[in-house]
Amino acid sequence: MHVVQASFQPAPEGLAPAALLDRWRSLADVAGIAASGGVRITVVQAASQPDCLVRDGIEYHFVDVAALDTAPKRARRIAGLLAELGADVLHVHGLAFAGEAFAVSRRLPRLAILCQDHADHPPRWWRVPQWRHWYSAVSGVAFTAAAQARPFFDAHAFPARMPVFAIPESSSRFAPGDRRRARADTGIHGDPCVLWVGHMNAGKDPLTVIDGVAQAAMRLPGLQLWCAFGSAPLLAEVQDRVRACPQLADRVHFLGSVPHAQVQSLMRAADLFVSGSRSESCGYALLEALACGATPVVADIPSFRALTGDGAVGRLWPPGDAARLAGALVEAASQRTSPARVRAHFDATLSFEAVGRRWAGAYALVRDAHARGRR
Repeated sequence: MHVVQASFQPAPEGLAPAALLDRWRSLADVAGIAASGGVRITVVQAASQPDCLVRDGIEYHFVDVAALDTAPKRARRIAGLLAELGADVLHVHGLAFAGEAFAVSRRLPRLAILCQDHADHPPRWWRVPQWRHWYSAVSGVAFTAAAQARPFFDAHAFPARMPVFAIPESSSRFAPGDRRRARADTGIHGDPCVLWVGHMNAGKDPLTVIDGVAQAAMRLPGLQLWCAFGSAPLLAEVQDRVRACPQLADRVHFLGSVPHAQVQSLMRAADLFVSGSRSESCGYALLEALACGATPVVADIPSFRALTGDGAVGRLWPPGDAARLAGALVEAASQRTSPARVRAHFDATLSFEAVGRRWAGAYALVRDAHARGRR
C-alpha cells in the first residue's frame, strides 16, 4: 500500500528542505512512524520552490505553490503530483485543510483520504455547512483520543458516520538512561525530583501546578520542582506565587528554555513528570517523559488519558484541582513506578512501531471502505 502524507501548510520561504525537516520534526517523525508499520510512505509538502530529497528511505516532494492565490488552486497542483505518484491513500496533516482535501478528491475520486488532527478546532457555526460538505469527501479522521472528535460531531461539522481513529499524534525518539548520571549532567535533584516541561501560559496552568506542589511539599519534604519552558507570559505571576509561599522556598527552580537534546537528560533525571494542561492535541512533552521512563502525574484530559493507558502508568488528576494534584504527587512518590515499567508501556503502545501498526490498520480500513463506497 502506498500512502502519501501531505502538508498543505506552506513551508517558510527561504528554508531549505533539509532544514525544514529539522525544524518541523513531526513531519518526518509521522512519516517514519507510518513507514515502520510496513507501509510505503511518500511526503508532499507545499513550498515556495520545487525540490525533492530522500531521508531514511522516504521521498519528500516539495511543490511550488507560491504563485497560486487560492487553496483549490494549490490543492489541484498537488493533486497532479499525487496522480503521478499513484497513491492509494492520502493522509492530510490538519483538519483545517478539509477544503484542500475536497479539491483533491474532485480530481482524484478513487483516492481515499484520511485527515489527522493537529490541535484543530471546529469551524464557526456559519461555516459549518461548507465544511461538512468538504468533510464528506474524507474517509476517516484521526485524533490522539477518540473523545477529541466530539466537538466536531456536536458542531455537525463531520458527517454522522465519519470513522474516527484513535492514534497518537506522534511518538518520540528519546530513550531511558542512567538516572544518577543524568542528575550529575543536569544538576537537578530531589526526592522526588519533579519536572515540568512546557510553556508557562494559561492553557498549561502552571499556577495550579505550583499550588499543588506547595500542598504536596508538606508531606514530601524532599520534593524539588524543576521548570523548563519556552514562552512564559505567566512567569512573573508564577514567581510571585512561589515567593509568597513558605513551602516553596528553595524548592522551585526555573531553568528557562533549554535545547531539545537537553530535555532528554532532564527527563532521564526526573522521578516524576507533571503537567496541568487544560487541553492538548497530543502532549509531546508527556510522550518524551514516558519514553525516558519518568512517571507521569498529569491532568486528566482525553489525550493524556490515551497516552497513559487511562492511567495504567502514573497518576491522573482533574484539571485545575491543586488538592487532587497534591494527592497524586504524594501517591506517585510513595508508590513509585519503575522507569522500566513506564518504558515498557511506551514500547507497547507509543513507540514508532506500535503507532505505525495503528496507522497501517487505519490506512487499510479507509482504503477498503472508500473502494466499497464507489462500487
